[in-house]
Amino acid sequence: MAAVDTIQRESPAIALPGLGRALVTAGKLGQTSAEDIYRKTLAGKSSFIAELVGSGAVSASDLAHTLSAAFAAPLIDLDAVDPQRLPKGLLDNKICSDYRVVVLSKHSNRLIVATADPSDQAAAEKIKFSTQMGVEWVIAEYDKLSKLVEASTTSASEAMEDIIGGDFEFDEASTEVISDNTQTNVAEVEDAPVVRFLQKMLMDAFSMRASDLHFEPYEHTYRVRFRIDGELREIASPPIAIKEKLASRIKVISRMDISEKRVPQDGRMKLKVGADRVIDFRVSTLPTLFGEKIVIRILDPSSAKLGIDALGYEPEEKERLLKAIGRPYGMILVTGPTGSGKTVSLYTCLNLLNQPGVNIATAEDPSEINLPGVNQVNVNEKAGLTFAAALKSFLRQDPDIIMVGEIRDLETADISIKAAQTGHLVLSTLHTNDAPATLTRMRNMGIAPFNIASSVILITAQRLARRLCASCKAPAELPRETLLAAGFQESELDGTWKTYRAVGCSMCNNGYKGRVGIYQVMPISDEIQRIILRDGSALDIAAQAQLEGVRSLRQSGLHKAKQGLTSLEEVLAVTNE
Repeated sequence: MAAVDTIQRESPAIALPGLGRALVTAGKLGQTSAEDIYRKTLAGKSSFIAELVGSGAVSASDLAHTLSAAFAAPLIDLDAVDPQRLPKGLLDNKICSDYRVVVLSKHSNRLIVATADPSDQAAAEKIKFSTQMGVEWVIAEYDKLSKLVEASTTSASEAMEDIIGGDFEFDEASTEVISDNTQTNVAEVEDAPVVRFLQKMLMDAFSMRASDLHFEPYEHTYRVRFRIDGELREIASPPIAIKEKLASRIKVISRMDISEKRVPQDGRMKLKVGADRVIDFRVSTLPTLFGEKIVIRILDPSSAKLGIDALGYEPEEKERLLKAIGRPYGMILVTGPTGSGKTVSLYTCLNLLNQPGVNIATAEDPSEINLPGVNQVNVNEKAGLTFAAALKSFLRQDPDIIMVGEIRDLETADISIKAAQTGHLVLSTLHTNDAPATLTRMRNMGIAPFNIASSVILITAQRLARRLCASCKAPAELPRETLLAAGFQESELDGTWKTYRAVGCSMCNNGYKGRVGIYQVMPISDEIQRIILRDGSALDIAAQAQLEGVRSLRQSGLHKAKQGLTSLEEVLAVTNE
């Protein structure tokens, strides 16, 4: 009571922050003491709460309990929190460090955030603005919270360094592609906020493991979306005024003509990450009604070195593929839609074949992954360097293995088949629905059946399905009729396995985290060769492949669902039957 009387008699000479007023009101700190500590805070530019705990005026535990009661907020013991299991990517590390906060979880559109100072409105507003989500405070002891902030932000920083290697800068050494008559103001292209925004978007894309970044201008808005696990998610809505400067910045470092805004352009940009590492990006611009849409594809060279086991092949599928790439000659085709992982599969095979005694040459549009020891060529239609022209040149370069980015026309297909028939191993891609349809597609291109039968040794069709989050997936109680309609056999419904469904938690993206491959690996057997020679249909080839134990894409997807790797809904979405 005496403490309260003292407070009432004292005339405050300085406006205390909300934390100080709460402690004074609770009788834990005198007005004069609070003012003295706050003056030291202002003079030393440290935080009020750090000065409070550091000076011993209030213990961290006492402070937490007092604020929990004063602000009617729950109290948490951070000793029970594992830093490695905290959600990543929801809040910028700098905000966590600056305001001493840690995101504990996410519920709907609200973040549950640990703080030692629930009166800090600046922190709450900063988090709301940065995440576009509401904030619910949970009180924690300041000393424990500081340690957890350091642990979580350091862990995230180390993870980022693993990806981008620490400090980075754009590689702008070669800008000869820029038009001589370009009148763009250099200061505009080098605008500091634009540079920082672009770097932040690239950093965020890495940390969220995105495959593509979309910069999209509209009449009154501008949005940035990331493709994460195959799905586009809106990440930011910067001011519409930024679109011209951002497009110019990206085009300069991608070695495009920044004065040309009427036609699509393609380019590449690099991010230097330290002294000896560079991350590549493939950049594409497209003129739209309200400006240039830009899509940046992140090209991760490490994806080709993960090994064949990381791609998700079943043991029998892996054995068939390894047997095929071990052959001295023949053609191996990988088929699937754009974004199904064909390039990664091809480069994984090339990485296995890349030995000192082997000459490997690739023709791509453009080369997406840099693989040391492989002679890689970018086709250039304008200069006359087509896939066919590159292949003709390869055959004069004493190759052992040739990789063609895509067979698009009869001439390329014809040269590839001749190469496969004359002692070379040829790898390439086609855009077809499944493996059997690839053979009829080649026939429709004008390739003779006997050339197909004598050259193609294996076809792999593939899709990428979202992988269920191991932390939150839950058993799916599906009716027997639903499972049968999806493609399961009656004999498989024996109760020894169960399907799972996506739930969603702070560790994943709506119940999914990462992707898993679904494959149809079809060797060309003697019987399939006979079907090709008599000009059989894709249905005939598919029926024979089934007899030989080759799963269809749907059956492979159902097998992944039985293993609990993905959901039945995802399998049905990415496969046809």
